[in-house]
Order: sequence, then structure tokens, then C-alpha cells
Amino acid sequence: MKEKVILAYSGGLDTTAIIPWLKENFDYEVVCVCVDCGQAEELDGLEERAKYCGASKLYIENVIDEFCDEYIVPCVQAHAVYENKYLLGTSMARPLIAKKLVEIARKEGATAICHGATGKGNDQIRFELGIKALAPDLKIIAAWRNEKWTLDSRESEIEYCKQHGIELPFSADNSYSRDRNIWHISHEGLELEDPANEPNFEHLLVLGVTPEKAPEEGEYVTLSFEAGVPTAINGQKKKVSEIIEDLNKLGGKHGIGIIDIVENRVVGMKSRGVYETPGGTILYEAHQQLEELILDRETYREKKEMGDKLAQLVYEGKWFTPLREAIVAFVKSTQQYVTGEVKFKLYKGNIIKAGTTSDYSLYNEKIASFTTGDLYDHHDAEGFINLFGLSSKVRAMKLAENAKKGK
Repeated sequence: MKEKVILAYSGGLDTTAIIPWLKENFDYEVVCVCVDCGQAEELDGLEERAKYCGASKLYIENVIDEFCDEYIVPCVQAHAVYENKYLLGTSMARPLIAKKLVEIARKEGATAICHGATGKGNDQIRFELGIKALAPDLKIIAAWRNEKWTLDSRESEIEYCKQHGIELPFSADNSYSRDRNIWHISHEGLELEDPANEPNFEHLLVLGVTPEKAPEEGEYVTLSFEAGVPTAINGQKKKVSEIIEDLNKLGGKHGIGIIDIVENRVVGMKSRGVYETPGGTILYEAHQQLEELILDRETYREKKEMGDKLAQLVYEGKWFTPLREAIVAFVKSTQQYVTGEVKFKLYKGNIIKAGTTSDYSLYNEKIASFTTGDLYDHHDAEGFINLFGLSSKVRAMKLAENAKKGK
């Protein structure tokens, strides 16, 4: 019997061309695996296409709830944001995809896993670090880095398929390179390759509209959290995945969550992309508004540093590492009392606070009020300031003393 290879299959032109390429160059039996993280209509017709192109079977693994509960929620709780803007939509999904690829490889008795990520991008790193961490014995075939891969354009890939008797519904016209899941959709290519160009939003956007085209009236939304996990929207209890889907519709409608970023890839180059993350942007903001009330100053500061570190790790594909596990454990411990309700208004790209409540709020009106009360004596601040600024005062005195001596 032929050895089996598991192909991470999206149904796009690259992975479609890889099926006959694997069979021709390695004589493998090709088993395709599409991991459904919320790609929506992109999954239509995949099984027929995979088998038509020569795959022996196709697995479609629905991991939407696992993705939301075990990958998205920890990043929301940590407020993990890469380079101040990117909410890690693609980055969070890749380790879960790698995990499922390994599971199917074990089930099928495969000896190798193949992916179609390019040699210039981050995804090759994310896929391969995940596979190495979970199945170091499996061979990894990166088609775009393999010496037997000679296809360098959409035209050449389409022609290769035709030579193998495969007619496909792909055109040679250039289009954006996109990645979609329940959390976001990314856009790269075309006019975006030159940072001097303004994005063609009319042609580009998929999940929503620009703020200019959003409704003239704002819309109020209420989110409820329990221990840092979103549990209800507008008073209706729902799964995290359902809340994200609802927020995507609301955010898209009001022009929320569109970012244009030039980011630093792991491989050393800069790349420009436009990301739509309408629901995720709302969820991040709502969670942070609630934390403002509940976390003490020192914990809040340390958690921010941990969130930045987590974003870096996730972006670099280091999900299956002890450090990532430790950071998530720390963040989870800070979420014990992050329970309450956040109300806000969506209006033309903005998320405007409209009231936050929690039984665990550390905000005390009697202390914070400008009116003098029993819980806070203004005179107490004098001794605190003297001690808090003592080192600065001593340094200034020493500098003045030396200046008198001409030093």
C-alpha cells in the first residue's frame, strides 16, 4: 500500500494544485483535511473538488466552538494584541489546525503532513512548530519550499492542473489573498502591496462597511461576562461562538474593526494588510472596560505585560509551549472576578461607553468623589508624597550640593 500524506486543504488554487503534485512527485495517497474555523461559504463544494483532483478522501473538521472557547477566549482575557493593532485572527487558528492535522494523521496512519503556506509568510512557521510540538516523528512537506515545486504563479498552477486533466473554477486574474474564520478576515495583495495606496474598500470589504457608510443612528449593545468569559448579549444567554457571530453582524453594520497595518513578519520582512475583525474588536473593548473596574493597579500592569508577551508568542506560532501555558494560567487567575455587564453604543466605527456594572467593582464613589468623606483624608496624601518622592528629592539635593562645589 502507498504511504499516506495529510494535506492541509483549503480548496483554494494552491492546495488544489498540490494534490496532483504530491501524487506525481512522491507517489503518496493524499488525504485532505479542511479544518473549519468558521470559513462559512468557503467550504461549499470542497469534497467534490478534492476527490476530483485526486484525493482519496476529505475530512472537514468543525472546530468552531473549540476555537472560540480554548483559543480566542484566552487571548481576549489577556488582551493580546500584536503591534498595537492586530487581533491575531489567523495566528490563533493555526495551532488548532496543526493539532487536527496531527490527529487525522494518527487516525489514517500517515507518515507525512503537507501544507501550502509560502516561504515568505508566518503560517509555515505556525503550522510546522505546531506539528513538531505534537508529532515530532511526522515528516513535513512544505510545497513552496520543496525543490520539486516549480509553480510560481496562478497561471502556472492552473496550467499544471489542466495538464493533469483537472478543469477548475479558478481564473488567472489577480485577487486579494484572504484568510477567513469566525474571528476575522484578512486581505493582502493588489493595491495593498504599496503602502502609498489607499485601500479600495469598495472592492475589499467582506464582513462590513466603512464608517462613512454605517447607519446615521447608533445602536446600544449589552454584553455580560462571567469570570472573563462572554456569556450573554443583550440579556440572551449564548455560546461564545454565537456571541461572536452576533457581534460580527453588529460590528460590520456599524463599520467597526477595520484596520490597515504594516506589520513585522516573523521571517524578517514587513507586510501590509487590511483586517476586518468587527466582533472581535467589540469583544476586546467590552472585556477591557469591565476589567478597568475590577483589577487592582499592580495586577492590571502585570497583566498588560503578559498580554503583550502572549501576543508575540501566538504570532510566532509558539502556542504549544510551556511559556504560553504559564501565561494563560496567570491570566486566567486574574479573571476570577471579571464578572458583570458592559453597555456601549456602536456608531460609525466607534465603540462608545454607556455604563459598566459589576458586583466586584473596586470603584468606590465615596472615595473617588471630590467630596471629603470618612474613607479618605486628603491630609494623608502629604506623608505619602514625601515618602514616594524621597529618592527624587535626595538626588536633587545631592546635585545641588555638588554644583556649589563646582563639580
